[in-house]
Amino acid sequence: MRAVVLYGPNEFKAVTEYPAPETGRSDMLLKMERTAICGTDIRILEGKKTKGVRYPSVIGHEICGTIAKVGEDVSGFSVGDRVAVANVIPCGCCKMCLSGRENICLNRKAIGYEFDGGFAESVLLPEIAIKSGNIVKLPEKVSFGAGALIEPLSCCLRGQRNVNVGFNDTVVIVGAGPIGLMHLLLAKAAGARRVIVSELNEYRRGKAAECGADRVVNSAEEDLKKIVNEETDSVGADVVIVAIGVPALVNPSLELARKGGKVSLFAGFTKDASAMIDPNLIHYGELNVTGSSAYKRQDYLDAAQMVISGHIDLDKIVTHTFKIEDFQAAYELNKKGLGLKIEIEP
Repeated sequence: MRAVVLYGPNEFKAVTEYPAPETGRSDMLLKMERTAICGTDIRILEGKKTKGVRYPSVIGHEICGTIAKVGEDVSGFSVGDRVAVANVIPCGCCKMCLSGRENICLNRKAIGYEFDGGFAESVLLPEIAIKSGNIVKLPEKVSFGAGALIEPLSCCLRGQRNVNVGFNDTVVIVGAGPIGLMHLLLAKAAGARRVIVSELNEYRRGKAAECGADRVVNSAEEDLKKIVNEETDSVGADVVIVAIGVPALVNPSLELARKGGKVSLFAGFTKDASAMIDPNLIHYGELNVTGSSAYKRQDYLDAAQMVISGHIDLDKIVTHTFKIEDFQAAYELNKKGLGLKIEIEP
C-alpha cells in the first residue's frame, strides 16, 4: 500500500510497497480518509522527538476514516462506518491511570507510535483500542477533515480543563495557529467573556477574528501587556494559554496573568529547551502554572460530541489537503507556517 515511511530522523518518503496491515479476529481495518499533520509529527520527522518512535514506521495520529474490515470477534461496528480515532490508549492499571490521570499513563500505547499511524492508505485498529472505546462513530454531517481534528481538539479541551476556563473569564491565547484557534473556540464555548489572541502572522490574525476573538493583537507592533491591562482594568487575565512552543514567550506570558491567575504552557517545546523565568511572578502572584499532555478518553468523547452537535466548527481550520505521494510538499508548507491545518488523504 501507499504510505509515508519514516526511516530515521529527517529520513522519510512516500512509498508504494509498504505492507498493508494484517487484521486479527479482534481487530479492524480502517481505510484512511484524512490524517492531519500535527506539530508533533514535524518534531518526530526532524528527530526532535524520539520517545516511542520506531524506525521504520508510519506516523500520523490525527485520524479519520471508514471501516474497511471487521474482525470476526468484534461487535458494534460494521464495514462502511465513518469513525474518528482516539489514538492514545492508556493501560488502565498504572499509578497514573488509577489516580484518574490516564492522559499521563506510564504505559500508554498510541497509534502513530507503537502502532503504525495514519499517513497510509490503511490503518490497523487493534483490539486494545477497540475494547478501550477509542473508536468513535461519526454521522454523515461531520466531514472527514473535521473528524481528524477531534484528536487535537480533545488535547486542547484537556488543557483548558487543567486551568478551568469558564464563564466570564478573560482569556489570553498566545499564538493563533490551529491549536491556538481551537483554544479560542473552546474558550468561547465555555463562556469566556473576553478572549484576546496574540499572533504575528497576518493571515492567522484574520482567522482568529473569524473564529470569534474579541481582540486580536500583533505583538510585534502593539504592547500586549498594555492591551491586557486595558481590557482588565489593570488586573490581568484570568487564564493565559501559551499555544506556541517558543521558550522566550514563557516569562512575558506569566506577566499577563492576574494574581491568582492560571497559565497553561500548552504548546510542545523542543527537547532540552529552557526558558528564563522570574520566579517572583509565580511566588508573589500566586500563579497556577501547568502543562498539558494528551487527553483522557472522556475528553475525546466530549470533544467529539461538540463537533457532532455543531457547537465547534473545525472545517474552517482545514486549509490544505494533499495526496500521500505529495507528502513532501505538505511537509514543506507546514514548516513554512502557511495555512492552518494541512491534511493528507489517499
